[in-house]
Order: sequence, then C-alpha cells, then structure tokens
Amino acid sequence: MKNFLSLILVVLCLSANAQDKQTAGYPISPVPFTAVKVTDSFWGQRLKASRETTIPLAFSKCEETGRYENFVHAAHPSDTIKVTGFSFDDTDVYKTIEGASYSMQTYPDPKLDKYIDSVLTIVAAAQEPDGYLYTSRTMNPAHPHEWAGEHRWEKEEDLSHELYDLGHMIEGAIAHYQATGKRNFLDISEKFADCAVREVGPNPGQATVVPGHQIAEMAMAKLYVLTGKKEYLDFAKYLLDERGHTTIKSEYSQSHRPVLEQDEAVGHAVRAAYMYTGMADVAALTGDTAYIHAIDRIWDNIVGKKLYITGGIGATGHGEAFGENYELPNMSAYCETCAAIGNVYMNYRLFLLHGESKYFDVLERTLYNGLISGISLDGDGFFYPNPLESIGQHQRQAWFGCACCPSNVCRFIPSLPGYIYAVHDNDLYVNLFMSNTSEIEVDKKLVSLTQSTKYPWNGDIELEVAPKKKQNFNLKIRIPGWVLGEVVPSDLYAFTDKKKLSYSVKVNDETVESELKDGYFTIGRSWKKGDKVSIHFDMEPRTVKAHPLVEADQGKISIERGPVVYCAEWPDNDFSVLNAIVPQKPKFKVESKPDLLYGLNMISTDVQLLSYNEAGKIEVKDAELHMIPYYAWAHRGSGEMAVWLANEISASRPVQQPTIASESKIDASHLVKAISSINDGLVPKDENDRTVPYYHWWPKEGTTEWISYEFEEEKTVSSSTVYWYDDAPWGGCRIPEWYKVYYKDTTGEWVAVENTSDYIVKKGIANELSFKPVKTTAIKLEIKLPEKYATGIFEWSLD
Repeated sequence: MKNFLSLILVVLCLSANAQDKQTAGYPISPVPFTAVKVTDSFWGQRLKASRETTIPLAFSKCEETGRYENFVHAAHPSDTIKVTGFSFDDTDVYKTIEGASYSMQTYPDPKLDKYIDSVLTIVAAAQEPDGYLYTSRTMNPAHPHEWAGEHRWEKEEDLSHELYDLGHMIEGAIAHYQATGKRNFLDISEKFADCAVREVGPNPGQATVVPGHQIAEMAMAKLYVLTGKKEYLDFAKYLLDERGHTTIKSEYSQSHRPVLEQDEAVGHAVRAAYMYTGMADVAALTGDTAYIHAIDRIWDNIVGKKLYITGGIGATGHGEAFGENYELPNMSAYCETCAAIGNVYMNYRLFLLHGESKYFDVLERTLYNGLISGISLDGDGFFYPNPLESIGQHQRQAWFGCACCPSNVCRFIPSLPGYIYAVHDNDLYVNLFMSNTSEIEVDKKLVSLTQSTKYPWNGDIELEVAPKKKQNFNLKIRIPGWVLGEVVPSDLYAFTDKKKLSYSVKVNDETVESELKDGYFTIGRSWKKGDKVSIHFDMEPRTVKAHPLVEADQGKISIERGPVVYCAEWPDNDFSVLNAIVPQKPKFKVESKPDLLYGLNMISTDVQLLSYNEAGKIEVKDAELHMIPYYAWAHRGSGEMAVWLANEISASRPVQQPTIASESKIDASHLVKAISSINDGLVPKDENDRTVPYYHWWPKEGTTEWISYEFEEEKTVSSSTVYWYDDAPWGGCRIPEWYKVYYKDTTGEWVAVENTSDYIVKKGIANELSFKPVKTTAIKLEIKLPEKYATGIFEWSLD
C-alpha cells in the first residue's frame, strides 16, 4: 500500500497520476523521497538530528505552548476562554506531523505513529460539523482572536491566516497519508478544503478574498493530484487569478497587481516564494503558459538582483521582505529560514517545468548555506533570520513564540531525499550529490542506484547502476555552475580568481564525452547491472565579488569551495574578523577538521590587520585568517562573523583606539544581546541605513527607559553623542519624545548634567549634547519612548 501511495504522490509536487486527468502535469517527474535512502555522513547527521531531536522537540513545544490545548478548547468552545498566541499556531502541529511522517517513511516508528494518531483525535474533535477548523475562532466564537475578525474569512487578506492554516493542514495530511496509508488526517483536511471551496469565491454569498499568507494554492493543487477532484485545482487557480482584484492591494502580500502582471519579487519573502511555487503547480496542471512566463520574469529578478550569496532571500526585517534591486545588506540581512525553504520549493518546481540545471544550482546553494544555517547541527537551536555578518548580537534560539521557522525546517529536512533524482521518460536526472541507495522507475522499469561520495568536501562521486536487466536510458548528470565558472545563473556574482576548474566522467573506468545541454552531461547507453560511473569535479577555494550595484559588498570578496560558502568567525581567530583585509591575490590552505562541528573543511589564508595607534596613524599587522562553512557558525557562543571580507582599503575597518564608551560596562532597563551594538564604533550613514546593528526597547511603548555606561575608574566626560534608530514607517521604533543625560555623583546618586548646548532629537544625524565637564564613574541616558512605539539606538559615544 505504501509503495503504491508513494508512486501516486511525491512530497513536493505533482505525479504521473495526474496524466490520466486533464493535463500531463510537470514535464519532469520527481522521484519520491520514499524511494531513496540517504547513507551520507553529511546529510545523514542532519537527518538523524531531525529524527531524534528536532521532531520530538517540536512535538514537546506543541504541548508546552498550548497548541494542543487550543484544539481541546475548540472542541468545547466557551465565551470565557481567552484566545492568545498567534492566529496561525495550529500550523505548528500540522507541520510537525508532516516532518514526522516523512521521517517514518524511512524509519518506521510505531510509538510515534500512535502518538500522532492521538494528536489527530484531538484535532478531529475540534472540527466544526461543516468542516471549518480554525481554533483561533472556534474556541471562543463570541470573542475570537483579535486577528480573526467577527466572521469567517473577514480578515483573511489581513491577519487571520485561515487559508494558511488550511494549506499547512493539507500538506501535513498528504504526507501522513503517504507515510501510513491512514485517512484520519486526510479526511479532516478534505473536509476543511470542501468548506473553503464552498465559502470562498466570486459567487453571491461567498467571501471574495485571497490568502493574506499564501500556501493554500500549492496545497490545493497537491490535493487535486491525490484525489482527482477538479474543484481543488479550480480553487487554487481562483486564489491566484483573483489576486490584485480584491480589497487589499499591497506589495507586502503580492496583491498589488494581478499575478500575471508581476515581474519583480516584492514584499514578504516567504509569502512570495510560496505564491510563485503555487503558480508553477497550477501552470503545470492547467497548461497555462502565462503563469510560467510570469514566474520566469520574477525568477530572473530574484537571481539577478535579490539573491544573497548564501542563497537566502528577503533583505530586510521590515516586513520580512525583499528589498529594492541590489539591496543586500549583510549585518541586517533578514534571510528568513522559511524563505530559504520557499526558495528551494520554487527552484525545484522550475526545474520540473524547464529541465535546466540552473534551478538546481540556486537550490543547492540555498540548501548548503542559507537553509541549514537556520538549524543547529544538533537539531535543537534555530535562527529566524540568517545574517551574513554579526558582532555577536545573533544567537540560535531554543524556540520562538512565532514558531514558523523551527516547525518549517522540521518538515523540510526529512523530505530531502526527494530532491536528489528526477525522471522523464527514459531520462534519469542526477541533481544532488550525496551517498544513498535508491530504486527508481525509469521508462516503467525499476533501476537501482547506489551513490557514494564525500561531497561537499570533495568532488568525487561514484554511481553504481543496476537495472533489473539490460536497459537503454539516458543518465543525465548535473554539472554544477560553480564547476563551470558561474557563481549563480546571472551577473549578480562573479569569480575573481580566474581559475579554470575541470570535470571528468568515466563509465567502467573509461572516460566518456558528452556535450552539455541545459547544464547536464548525458550518458546514453544500454546499462547493465554492475556498471559504474565515476564523476570528478575539481574543488578549490574561489573568491567571489558582487555586482557593482550591490553597495554593501563593494571592496569585498567572499570565499566558497564547491557548493559551500565560508565565513570567518571569532572562535577561530584571535583578532577582529571584521577588520581583516584579504590580499588581492590570496593563497588558501584547506584542512580537514573531522572533530570540529561534526567534521568540516577549514580554509585559511594570510590577511592584514589595520589599526589606529595612539597618534591616530594606521598600523599594519600580518595574521592568518581561518574560515568555516557559513552553515556552521554560531555554534560556539556569540561573537563576530563575516561572510564578505574586505580586500580593498576602501572597505576596511581599521581597529579604533579604545574609547570611554567601548571600554564601559553597559546596563539598561531592557537587556538584550544586541545591546553590544551601541559601543561598537559603527554609525549609520543616514536615517535609512540598515547595514549597522542597533539596540532597541521593543516591545515597550510610551514608557520611560534608561541605558547606562559604567567605568572601571573615574572619567571626565563633557559630551554625549547618540544616533537614534527609527524604522518608520513600517517598523516599531521611532525617535524618543525626549531624553536626558545623567551622571553618578560621589554619593551614588544620578544627577542631570548641566548642558551647554540644546538637546536635539533627530534621526539620521549625530545628536550631540555638550555639558559642563563631570568626573564620574557612570553616565546614563533617560529616554521617553513615544506613545505606541519603542525607540532604538545605533551608537552612543562619550567624550
């Protein structure tokens, strides 16, 4: 039964079963993850951590944080229940079940299976008779969640997330059905889907809305493939076609114009990536080429102007959104983990549509860098944003109140085996390189494959091919763009070292030749059991520069080797990695570190360090810089990290002489890790600069707060300079209503300074206050936060 189901549906797209319906679906068919068993040391460790740590942790957090209790309350609604949390908290349960279901396909677990059934009993009890299941409303219909609105679907385009909940329910239910053959979750999701189809639409009596947060589109397309019910596909297409025509028209939710007219990636990056994925699904099932043209235009914009070197997307925390073209800051980069997962989904669908390796080049870059950086190696620590530079204000967290990223990565990692291979008639695609065994149906005949490799640490891959009997088919091996001298499939990044890497392919120890087509090396032959394919990719450290319009990266380079982007981090270097300058022609040393962070290759090179001496002159010192893969940073405590490193004087940051502020102990009324940013010497160039770190009092509003410097010994101070952080109009911080400067007198009391210049409160400039000199051991700012807003500080210096 399970094998039959796995052939009907694959985890992320549409199977050959749809060919019996109105369309052929995707031209290329994915290989179900259930047909592939990963034996790889690199990915095996990740899958083991997911199975043994992340999934159990996610279930325990659902228990601890009241996710299950919400369903219990919804089964027994009352107007005395206080609805708290987020309106989309139900999805954490659905996503965790999805991840657990993928895992159980490879590692059956009767105890886990029974646990999931017990959870689904609670979920089923919460469903209303007509199929509606949204605990944020159902547990207290008289006083639902403040984001829910008084009536169903009323705030769907804004904050309610009802269709988002449905989408994740369907995704989880299909995975569970695929893994177990049970219909208990699938029946719940179909019942809710039928409710949505009845109640949302263009007809009289229906709610004419589109999802505020997309995912229902791709989920409904997937449900259509499984069930054959065309109303689900029609509904998915309606949700896309109606976009840009309803009440809310906003770039934030990609509803600013009809989807077929969009040509730039804008707004919330996760919502955008899910929508583009849904467009690909609907295009494949309906044959609507206009959808494909629209996605292609948007993909060109992302890869050409809005993609981080790590494969991350979404430059700004303001709206968790794409920035302007070429706006790719490093310190403040958002690059949400969920957005990286969405980027994988989108590029996978585009490969299935077009059959070109460039989509897997982007997918692989995202996978090895910007995606797995979002979860710790042990599987129990998470990043929401994934910045490319830090001064120590970023740490992985055990969980989040808004838990979309932990639960999302929980469901993604176990699905990884499904991305390695794909088929089309008698073509067998090898897209990712990791040790595994698999049984794949090629031209309706089973072929066994065994892949052995130490990728990404070296570029040698062995494939053992074993058809049941001699069989003619084409083995199509992806030759990664990084081998061919292309960082990404655009001019956004380029290698600077002029190295020419090569590759070779052998069959049974004899070299074979093939002209690359769409990035694939094709071997067409009559295959027999025991045939061996040997693939070699040269793999060396490479230096990369960004497009001249990427302001944040000018005068800098990044270093990568194979698919892995590297970073310099504080535990491996006894100097500030932000101050290092890499030579114009660096030489690299690669060293295997099997005992460091589950095993990795470290890259080292000579650098120079600049600093100001007491006379204000530049001094130069030689040092050796050590780098680790970006995905592995922030496992050894908080400190500096940088992906982009200066290799021109214009981009250097010479070490400043110590100042009163930099040597002070900081205290505040609101202590967070980012507090270290206020005396790091980094100041914004203007009010819109988001490239430097800041401290803030959010979520406090309208209160009087304080921050102080304490000195080791008495200092004479006569001026204070503050750079305020204000992220209007979208963010939650504004300049303060007022502030005052105090010093601590000899009795330990705080006394206001006698200012000799006026207090000014302006953003984007230095707010300098002069006062009569005071001898003191501490200085304090007292700040009045504006009504309904917090306040933040980029930098606070003293003289």
